[in-house]
Amino acid sequence: MRTSTLWMIATTCGLLMLLSTVAVAADGQAKESADEDELRPLFNGRDLSGWVSVNTAPSTWTVADGMIVCSGKPIGEIRTERMYQNFILEIEWRHMKPGGNAGIFIWADDVTARGQPFHRGVEVQVLENAYGNGQGHTTHGDIFPIHGAKMTPINGRGGSRAFPTENRSNPTPQWNHYRIVCNDGSISLAVNGKVVTRGTDCSPRKGYICLESEGGIVHYRNLRIKELPVTPVDPQHVAVANRGFRCLYTGVDLSGWTTAEDNAGHWKPKDWVLTYDGKSTAADASITTEEELDDFGFIFDVRRQDTTGFARVLLRGSDKAAIVIAPRSGDHLVKARGWNRFEGQLQGDRLTLSLNGHELFADQQVVGVPAKGPIRIVPDGPIDMANVYVRKLALP
Repeated sequence: MRTSTLWMIATTCGLLMLLSTVAVAADGQAKESADEDELRPLFNGRDLSGWVSVNTAPSTWTVADGMIVCSGKPIGEIRTERMYQNFILEIEWRHMKPGGNAGIFIWADDVTARGQPFHRGVEVQVLENAYGNGQGHTTHGDIFPIHGAKMTPINGRGGSRAFPTENRSNPTPQWNHYRIVCNDGSISLAVNGKVVTRGTDCSPRKGYICLESEGGIVHYRNLRIKELPVTPVDPQHVAVANRGFRCLYTGVDLSGWTTAEDNAGHWKPKDWVLTYDGKSTAADASITTEEELDDFGFIFDVRRQDTTGFARVLLRGSDKAAIVIAPRSGDHLVKARGWNRFEGQLQGDRLTLSLNGHELFADQQVVGVPAKGPIRIVPDGPIDMANVYVRKLALP
């Protein structure tokens, strides 16, 4: 079949955007370009070297028969160790159950967004055909920004989601091939050999690549990448780089946490949310990490209910370093049933704390706090916790 090299250039809002360089056949099928041999493995076929578990359990992501196997539980993600800007990514995937849900995130932050199991970034949808198409989505390769990211869709329907021009994905248990081209803030997706979905003006446009767990059992194989030349990028379009956080909650059980014996069953894993029902009559309704920490940075998200009282998070297990989640809405605090993010660090007896991105205080002395201890969550009524991350601080 005769082919020719075509530089596909689209005009959006008066700007010329370079989308991709592909060899196009007479039938319109997108063929692999002449630089095929420059694609290198992003997965070695043996283990998860080069990948970071963000907020899932060890059982969520395994390797078998040269594939990354995702159990779908809990909802969450793994990401690459490295950030990427301009690149070509090829990946094969298949769902093992009808109606399965998953995704590939592009240009993502290091950890998940506030009150969410997913990152801020641009998602390339991975749905099994039986999930069904709707007015707001399809099962054939949608692309859309999520949790604060931005994108101008090509072939949109009035929102920020780009819809495929053709339905090309195969149902379970057949394999599908994605070729994702990301260059200077533009993104295009070829599904099983043909480009069908595009977006431009993405932000971020440099960040991590993630695989998503969202209930469906999914297999991934033949992950390969080619980095394209770097283009100038404003810092505002760069995702948050690795800060060394690791998640203390697996999403599938309470491993790593302890509760009083007469309080058992009231703290429960509810997928990506660690939830307390508020019904314990025990004198001690708290839950505590088995791990003890000295100097550490932390992130945790909290969702209160209308009946939640003064809940507390005790750093190093001490009332001297208690973060109080009040029942009333104050400055920067989201009302009940909304998610709040607390972030800070405790170094020696000095505490820095922010709430929903607003600094409350910095380097405040905490008199009498022990040098080491666990994180202890003391509820007062029903409460949900999520995205409980910690990181080790560098020596001062």
